[in-house]
Amino acid sequence: MKQTLFALALSLYALPSQAGCYADYKAKQDDPLRLHYGVVELPDAACNNRQAATRQVQQRLEDQGWHLLKIQSIFDESGLKERKESAGEFFLRF
Repeated sequence: MKQTLFALALSLYALPSQAGCYADYKAKQDDPLRLHYGVVELPDAACNNRQAATRQVQQRLEDQGWHLLKIQSIFDESGLKERKESAGEFFLRF
Protein backbone atom coordinates (compact mmCIF):
# COMPACT_ATOMS: atom_id res chain seq x y z
CA MET A 1 0.00 0.00 0.00
CA LYS A 2 2.81 2.41 0.89
CA GLN A 3 4.51 1.70 -2.43
CA THR A 4 1.27 2.48 -4.30
CA LEU A 5 0.78 5.77 -2.46
CA PHE A 6 4.41 6.71 -3.03
CA ALA A 7 4.12 5.95 -6.77
CA LEU A 8 0.90 7.99 -6.99
CA ALA A 9 2.45 10.95 -5.18
CA LEU A 10 5.53 10.79 -7.39
CA SER A 11 3.46 10.70 -10.58
CA LEU A 12 1.39 13.70 -9.46
CA TYR A 13 4.57 15.63 -8.68
CA ALA A 14 5.89 14.92 -12.19
CA LEU A 15 2.83 16.35 -13.95
CA PRO A 16 3.34 19.72 -15.62
CA SER A 17 2.03 22.80 -13.87
CA GLN A 18 -1.58 23.60 -14.74
CA ALA A 19 -1.49 27.18 -13.48
CA GLY A 20 0.53 28.63 -16.35
CA CYS A 21 3.37 31.08 -16.13
CA TYR A 22 3.48 34.56 -17.64
CA ALA A 23 5.64 37.66 -17.71
CA ASP A 24 4.82 41.27 -18.40
CA TYR A 25 7.46 43.41 -20.03
CA LYS A 26 8.30 46.69 -21.74
CA ALA A 27 9.87 46.80 -25.22
CA LYS A 28 10.86 49.29 -27.90
CA GLN A 29 11.60 49.69 -31.59
CA ASP A 30 13.83 52.43 -33.01
CA ASP A 31 13.45 54.66 -36.05
CA PRO A 32 10.76 55.70 -35.43
CA LEU A 33 10.69 55.14 -31.69
CA ARG A 34 7.81 52.88 -30.62
CA LEU A 35 7.21 51.54 -27.12
CA HIS A 36 4.88 48.84 -25.91
CA TYR A 37 3.87 46.94 -22.80
CA GLY A 38 2.98 43.28 -23.27
CA VAL A 39 2.32 39.93 -21.64
CA VAL A 40 3.81 36.60 -22.77
CA GLU A 41 3.34 33.02 -21.69
CA LEU A 42 6.52 31.34 -20.50
CA PRO A 43 7.52 27.68 -20.52
CA ASP A 44 7.62 26.07 -17.08
CA ALA A 45 11.44 26.04 -17.13
CA ALA A 46 11.52 29.85 -17.14
CA CYS A 47 8.93 30.39 -14.40
CA ASN A 48 11.27 30.43 -11.43
CA ASN A 49 14.31 31.79 -13.21
CA ARG A 50 14.28 35.47 -14.15
CA GLN A 51 17.34 35.10 -16.42
CA ALA A 52 15.70 32.27 -18.37
CA ALA A 53 12.49 34.30 -18.64
CA THR A 54 14.45 37.30 -19.90
CA ARG A 55 16.19 35.17 -22.56
CA GLN A 56 12.86 33.69 -23.69
CA VAL A 57 11.11 37.05 -24.01
CA GLN A 58 14.13 38.75 -25.55
CA GLN A 59 14.42 36.11 -28.28
CA ARG A 60 10.71 36.23 -29.15
CA LEU A 61 10.72 40.02 -29.34
CA GLU A 62 13.94 40.26 -31.35
CA ASP A 63 12.52 37.81 -33.89
CA GLN A 64 9.82 40.45 -34.53
CA GLY A 65 12.10 43.50 -34.51
CA TRP A 66 11.55 44.60 -30.90
CA HIS A 67 14.12 45.16 -28.15
CA LEU A 68 13.28 44.06 -24.59
CA LEU A 69 13.69 46.90 -22.11
CA LYS A 70 12.59 45.17 -18.92
CA ILE A 71 10.72 42.20 -17.50
CA GLN A 72 8.25 43.79 -15.10
CA SER A 73 7.17 40.63 -13.27
CA ILE A 74 6.59 36.90 -13.56
CA PHE A 75 3.19 35.67 -12.42
CA ASP A 76 0.59 32.90 -12.76
CA GLU A 77 -2.73 33.04 -14.60
CA SER A 78 -4.41 34.81 -11.68
CA GLY A 79 -2.61 37.98 -12.83
CA LEU A 80 -3.73 37.83 -16.46
CA LYS A 81 -7.07 39.58 -16.20
CA GLU A 82 -5.69 42.71 -14.55
CA ARG A 83 -3.01 43.09 -17.25
CA LYS A 84 -5.07 42.31 -20.35
CA GLU A 85 -6.40 45.80 -21.00
CA SER A 86 -3.03 47.47 -20.43
CA ALA A 87 -1.27 45.09 -22.84
CA GLY A 88 -3.88 45.59 -25.57
CA GLU A 89 -2.70 44.13 -28.89
CA PHE A 90 0.46 42.82 -27.18
CA PHE A 91 -1.44 40.56 -24.78
CA LEU A 92 -0.06 37.04 -25.40
CA ARG A 93 1.07 38.13 -28.90
CA PHE A 94 4.63 36.81 -28.68
